[in-house]
Amino acid sequence: KANYFSKFSKAPVICKLVGRKVLDGVGQPTLEVEIYCTVKNYEKRICSTIMASHSQIPESALPETIEADEKERKDSVHTAVEWVNESLNTMLRDLESTDQCQADKMLGEYFAKKVEEKKEIQKREEEEAAKVIPAPSSCPPTPIPKQKKGGKPGLLNLILIFSAIQILIKVLKHILLAIGGTSLAIAKAGATISCVPLYLYIALLKHDQESPKEMILPLPMVTLLNCEKNLPTKLKLVKEVMLIPPVELSLKQGIERIQDIQKELTRLLEPSGKMPAPLKRISHLGCLTTGYDNLEQLLLLMQAACKNIGLELGTDMYLAINCAAHQLMDYDKGKYEILTGTFRSPDEMVAMYVEMINNFPFIIALIDPLRKEDREQWSSICWSLGSKCYLIAEDAATHISKLKTDQNINIAMCSGVVLKYINQTKVSDLIELTGILDGQRHITILGSPDGESLDESLVDLAVGLGARFLKLGGLSRGERVAKYNRLLAIEEEL
Repeated sequence: KANYFSKFSKAPVICKLVGRKVLDGVGQPTLEVEIYCTVKNYEKRICSTIMASHSQIPESALPETIEADEKERKDSVHTAVEWVNESLNTMLRDLESTDQCQADKMLGEYFAKKVEEKKEIQKREEEEAAKVIPAPSSCPPTPIPKQKKGGKPGLLNLILIFSAIQILIKVLKHILLAIGGTSLAIAKAGATISCVPLYLYIALLKHDQESPKEMILPLPMVTLLNCEKNLPTKLKLVKEVMLIPPVELSLKQGIERIQDIQKELTRLLEPSGKMPAPLKRISHLGCLTTGYDNLEQLLLLMQAACKNIGLELGTDMYLAINCAAHQLMDYDKGKYEILTGTFRSPDEMVAMYVEMINNFPFIIALIDPLRKEDREQWSSICWSLGSKCYLIAEDAATHISKLKTDQNINIAMCSGVVLKYINQTKVSDLIELTGILDGQRHITILGSPDGESLDESLVDLAVGLGARFLKLGGLSRGERVAKYNRLLAIEEEL
């Protein structure tokens, strides 16, 4: 009887949001959002989510730049916590936790309103600052040079405009962190209330509540080596070396095979090994950190590690390389520094990649081989290599919000895009954008940011959205291993 009458009870609604500052996997402050719902007249904690953080600061940044970035991050988290506990808490109270579309709509409107408010304040401040202070009567007024039609604005105006933009960007980061965390927390709450796994809840949202006929797990891109670009070794072209297991293996078999390769590679990298290299440490990506003097040295070592345990690259395992080309550009020369002291123009980079893939066909994906500004070269490399390997934009892709409004920005020139659930994201945005990518026959990769947390939601998002690949980092560090374990658990369920 109790079960029968419970069907007629009022649907659970959000009664409270709690925001708090916590630490992510690299010890940086980030936002946690906790959801409480009124369930059968009782307040009940439903779930929480912790936002991952992603730094755009390059490895070789100056100490003062890193310090400024850390201060900005702390300010962002502090303000985001306030907004979750105050404005968003009040705004979303009494909303059904399963109404993701309405929640994201309200969050989007709140964001737009805040942006307009800040623009108005800045406009007034600019007008005040631009007023000319009257000169004393004893002195003749200093003539103000007229600006030529079509000429550049004066230095003062440039400084004012730049300052206004910087303030606006900082404020937007605060709002976006709060909005991204709240949207994901509501999705988790909706799944919990609906008594379904989060991946299925996301899939139902994407397919208008129709259960998909088949759910295919994304292939993992497992980072094996992190080749930091500030090491004394010469090779700068490679940031990450990733392994992709063949599709015929189960996820469990693929990860076991990758573990075997990792063990053998670690043995080879030890001083007593046949091919010594400067082994450093386990990086924040959960993998070995090391460097090389040239690309061939690195790839031959990978081949040797596989061959020693009876595996062949290109058949039993595949490689993906994250080039992170935006970190290679020498702006004075207008060229990429691929090795210490060795520079290549964008056109020369395309020729180099074509030669690389022809010589090493087991590389089936290149991530950020060029900067997003090199649009002509992106088209050229896709024309030359598009049938041989995936050409993926990560940092070379634009922000999710812009990808939604202008669906052709950089997408037409690559095989797919790495999407990360960071500040600017709402669950509805990801659903809409992956639908656009699916329709254009581009692959979606869900990627794990630098500053990961133990929150496993990214894996459920990848499965529910039908991502082709999942880029989580290495098979070490709790916050990354937790996600691989979640992926294995979903494979078992399905």
